[in-house]
Amino acid sequence: MIKVAIVGGTGYTGVELLRLLLQHPQAELSVITSRGEAGRPVSALFPSLAGRLDLDFSDVDARALAACDVVFFATPNGVAMQQVPALLDAGARVIDLAADFRLRDPLAWEHWYGMPHACPQFLEEAVYGLPELNRERITGARLIANPGCYPTAVTLGLLPLLEAGVVDPAELVADCKSGVSGAGRHVRADLQFCEVNDSFKAYGVFAHRHQPEIVQNLAAVTASAGLDLTFVPHLVPMNRGIHATLY
Repeated sequence: MIKVAIVGGTGYTGVELLRLLLQHPQAELSVITSRGEAGRPVSALFPSLAGRLDLDFSDVDARALAACDVVFFATPNGVAMQQVPALLDAGARVIDLAADFRLRDPLAWEHWYGMPHACPQFLEEAVYGLPELNRERITGARLIANPGCYPTAVTLGLLPLLEAGVVDPAELVADCKSGVSGAGRHVRADLQFCEVNDSFKAYGVFAHRHQPEIVQNLAAVTASAGLDLTFVPHLVPMNRGIHATLY
């Protein structure tokens, strides 16, 4: 069995990860951390897991994490990079579901995420976890950067077209829509039901953090210096899901 830890198991990403791991025949959930819910049974927060998981949330304990085979980070951006060096030194493999290791350029990461990278020496080693791009490398990686939501949709949609040379990489448009859960569980006025319901809006135009990630993916496929992407994300009143219309 593979001993698994999840750092930050209370968000939408965390509970979806829990659901998937509980169905995995070789995964043994050993540690699930939460700063705000430490000591509380996981099934008390997520009743759908009652009878399936007998484990409490715990505070972050570096030794307990290092004793696991795989550590998932379902945390805000900037958290995983603080702990990755010690975990890798201890022999654990790390899968970061946030954005800490998606961009290979530390200056680009600092520009888009507003903080210097804590361990830029691992950016080149980190494998971008999109199987359609890196299936072979993922199997042996000790550090995996889980792709972003919009980059997954846009990359997979444009990838075969660019590889086949049937579209002009200098004139790409990604018109995307996302459900509200993509913003996480935190409370924010513009994400409340009354603000989102019966509404539709563009956001992060020319300033969304997934833009450089998408461009990095597509440029690697085309090896084209002339790649240009217009990416416009929209928030739609549904719980989850993404739709990407690509031109």
